[in-house]
Amino acid sequence: MPKLQFAVEKLNRAQQGLLAAADSVSAAEWSAAPGANCWSAAHVVAHLCQVERSVLGYADRVIRKVPFRVPFLQRFHVPFVVVEKRLVRRKSPIPVDAELLTSKETMLAELRGVRERTLSFLDETHGRDLSVYYWPHPFLGKLNFYNWFTFIAVHQIRHTKQIVEIAKNLPKHVVPS
Repeated sequence: MPKLQFAVEKLNRAQQGLLAAADSVSAAEWSAAPGANCWSAAHVVAHLCQVERSVLGYADRVIRKVPFRVPFLQRFHVPFVVVEKRLVRRKSPIPVDAELLTSKETMLAELRGVRERTLSFLDETHGRDLSVYYWPHPFLGKLNFYNWFTFIAVHQIRHTKQIVEIAKNLPKHVVPS
């Protein structure tokens, strides 16, 4: 399954990149937003966990049913490069759950746990062709099973760039000597 292998490799690279970017934000600044109406690194990670959990939960439910036939032209979607490059900025339709905003170490452990569950799920389903299962994304169009897991990766890459911006824009504290 080349599509599955591509998605898994992309998920692994995206996770490594995000964890590296998270290192640029100190634990003390983890919940600090660089400005008004901006997310903190904690908000970004909470959002990523929420989205990945939602996709995983929905995928688990949808593959238990008979797939709907999707007309050929409805199988096209906005290219993922638009997501990954942050060409268009969108507000998330999912509000961040404030209960998920905890310490940096706890949140990064949760992010790793969610990714482990995703990879386990993909491993458990690797023997099936799940490309026939489609469900709509609110901005991109209909995505099939493999596209959804590739989306998780490009979505994480997009937000990795946001964490890098957050780290650059946090107020610099000067310590008097």
